[in-house]
Amino acid sequence: MGCGGTTLFYPLLITLSVALITYNIIISSNTPLKQGFPSSSSSSSSSSFIDPVIELPRGGSRIRGNSERKRRLFHTAVTASDSVYNTWQCRVMYYWFKKIRASAGPGSEMGGFTRILHNGKPDQYMDEIPTFVAQPLPPGTDQGYVVLNRPWAFVQWLQQADIKEDYILMSEPDHLIVKPIPNLAKDGYGAAFPFFYIEPKKYEKVLRKYYPEERGPVTDIDPIGNSPVIVGKEALKKIAPTWMNVSLAMKKDPEADKAFGWVLEMYAYAVSSALHGVSNILHKDFMIQPPWDTEVGDKYIIHYTYGCDYDMKGKLTYGKVGEWRFDKRSYDSIPPPRNLTMPPPGVSQSVVTLVKMVNEATANIPNWGV
Repeated sequence: MGCGGTTLFYPLLITLSVALITYNIIISSNTPLKQGFPSSSSSSSSSSFIDPVIELPRGGSRIRGNSERKRRLFHTAVTASDSVYNTWQCRVMYYWFKKIRASAGPGSEMGGFTRILHNGKPDQYMDEIPTFVAQPLPPGTDQGYVVLNRPWAFVQWLQQADIKEDYILMSEPDHLIVKPIPNLAKDGYGAAFPFFYIEPKKYEKVLRKYYPEERGPVTDIDPIGNSPVIVGKEALKKIAPTWMNVSLAMKKDPEADKAFGWVLEMYAYAVSSALHGVSNILHKDFMIQPPWDTEVGDKYIIHYTYGCDYDMKGKLTYGKVGEWRFDKRSYDSIPPPRNLTMPPPGVSQSVVTLVKMVNEATANIPNWGV
């Protein structure tokens, strides 16, 4: 598309976002997934999930004996740019994905892996990491909020790629898989990690622009982002265009942009999932986030989004650069070196595990730092 076409098309796309959202909802009526919540009078099984969850979708458990024992493969997908910062994280993540999947045995539900590279051209790691090249949004469309490329990249991948698995795990470059992940999605419900800072009730006034009252209570919007989420592939094919449109509309809306800030795209996914009637089982043990979570325990993922700063006595000095530190942002222009210094005695087990995992990956990935 030429520059003139781009200039005309994308402002029109943004302007018509709300109309497109409505269109997507109408189309979703054909989805094979269950679109409503089971009523309190549902005759479904009264069995309880054994998974550690903080909230089930309204109506309680819907486990169905033998049907839940079937092997239901999911495909892990990660969006990324070709920046040094994103690339080294993807390389480390894929190392651990392969190792954990191999350790899981033949009954594992972990299927394939794709890095969705949204800079529009191949990079030097195409042979190392399975990669789908997506086109970025036109210059200026993201208004400096590069995360808006994520839903657009998913739309392209879902439309163009041959994805064998029936479920998708949306993950991120700064996720380290600690143990084999089962398919936590059940009976048409997604499975997601609940974020304490996603508060639909607090922002009801703003969210009603995108999730009108006739759709249901604002609490239908789960306190999630798009990652980590396991969701049916066919459901995600319907959610993703709405997610893109809602993200663009929210970014254009000064009130929504101010309210949601850097988590705007997360709210957009939560709204879009609710618009399509896909509720989520909230798994608090899906992942941990050091340094606040101090033990790995039975969690599946380490998300190293926060900096880890300690003094040499092992005391956390968050908000102040520590004598010892690990912060992914320290390596935005150059990958971390091999054999990072281990944290001092007294530092939490989660942080020690994180650094050990990064060190093992960098020691074994060929041409590290190249």
